[in-house]
Amino acid sequence: MEGKINKQLKKVLKKIVKEAHEPLAVADAKLGGVIKEKLNLSCIHSPLVNELMRGIRSQMDGLIPGVEPREMAAMCLGLAHSLSRYRLKFSADKVDTMIVQAISLLDDLDKELNNYIMRCREWYGWHFPELGKIISDNLTYCKCLQKVGDRKNYASATLSELLPEEVEAEVKAAAEISMGTEVSEEDICNILHLCTQVIEISEYRTQLYEYLQNRMMAIAPNVTVMVGELVGARLIAHAGSLLNLAKHAASTVQILGAEKALFRALKSRRDTPKYGLIYHASLVGQTSPKHKGKISRMLAAKTVLAIRYDAFGEDSSSAMGIENRAKLEARLRTLEDRGIRKISGTGKALAKAEKYEHKSEVKTYDPSGDSTLPTCSKKRKIEQVDKEDEVVEKKAKKAKVKIKVEEEEEVVEVEEDVVEVVEEQETSVKKKKKKDKKKHIKEEPLSEEEPCTSTAIASPEKKKKKKKKRVNED
Repeated sequence: MEGKINKQLKKVLKKIVKEAHEPLAVADAKLGGVIKEKLNLSCIHSPLVNELMRGIRSQMDGLIPGVEPREMAAMCLGLAHSLSRYRLKFSADKVDTMIVQAISLLDDLDKELNNYIMRCREWYGWHFPELGKIISDNLTYCKCLQKVGDRKNYASATLSELLPEEVEAEVKAAAEISMGTEVSEEDICNILHLCTQVIEISEYRTQLYEYLQNRMMAIAPNVTVMVGELVGARLIAHAGSLLNLAKHAASTVQILGAEKALFRALKSRRDTPKYGLIYHASLVGQTSPKHKGKISRMLAAKTVLAIRYDAFGEDSSSAMGIENRAKLEARLRTLEDRGIRKISGTGKALAKAEKYEHKSEVKTYDPSGDSTLPTCSKKRKIEQVDKEDEVVEKKAKKAKVKIKVEEEEEVVEVEEDVVEVVEEQETSVKKKKKKDKKKHIKEEPLSEEEPCTSTAIASPEKKKKKKKKRVNED
């Protein structure tokens, strides 16, 4: 596989060199070149040679006597497995399934520990509720319970190994005046058993975390340097394996773990998430909220390079990860310093922050704010007063002229409105008269002999009535 001649192969080829009259058929071109250089033996590598080798492999049982087919099949399978492992540089140290299982177990242990500790605090809180407020650390709380047990034993117990002197004195004082209820010895035994479980699980968790750190440094040292053990392990577990993670693009690694938010954003046509599991990396955590998106994008790009280097590279050093992390930290510093630069000028000079000096200013009462009258500090000249009077008079004249013009316009508008009203009344009167005429004609039809006389008599009277109405309306 490496293109080197084995000792056994050398012995066989030295015997052949003396009797060989034709070139040697070789399946690997690199091996043929090495044989030609060292033994001066001409070699051939072609598709025909590959077909010949395939035929030999398929008819191996008949060519080699005394070998059973079952043994030959087992030998072929073992050889294929060993060659594939050798090609992939497979080793027991680079098994990433252990990382997947370890990080899953770590998360499960955290959940169980949380539940157990909450139950323990609530259970013992009925007996000694003040202890939960004094001791905030969960492991120390359980160790204190395991050492003392009943509330009455705190006065004689020594807790200097677990607690500082001030806290110990506070606990003893609270135990004397506690408002908790009395419990039996059986209850205390069950609570203490739960405390031992919590302590054992927490100790195993620390041991598991150390194991995970060692495995991550062995399998993916560059990823560990870039994002940390926990984030790197969660990324590998999310993808399934290190090889599957190496096939992902940088943009995918950036939002890995935020799939729900991504598809929700695509559905509602809103902004897609900027980070997923990579948000918990230390580089993203120490940046300001304004630059978290930029840093997560750059970190994802460099992390993908580290993942591919760890998955397919032969070297197991973390030099590349350290170099890329230094570049990201320098970029982060430039982004953070850019906000401190001056806005005016070239923008290259950094703003110098002056030292803070406390200046105590004593404010005095200002009496000028009491009076609302305008105060004149200097006497005005007589000419200025005269000029101001003239300006005031001119303004008053202009205002009077404007008022007269407005009054005339209003009078004209009123007259026009009166004329319109009069015309409307005349039209309405005419319509009423026409209707009255039609009704009179229908009720009393005139004879054929006297139509003209009646109309002639009625017409001058109507004209007089119309004239009187117009006079009255005017």
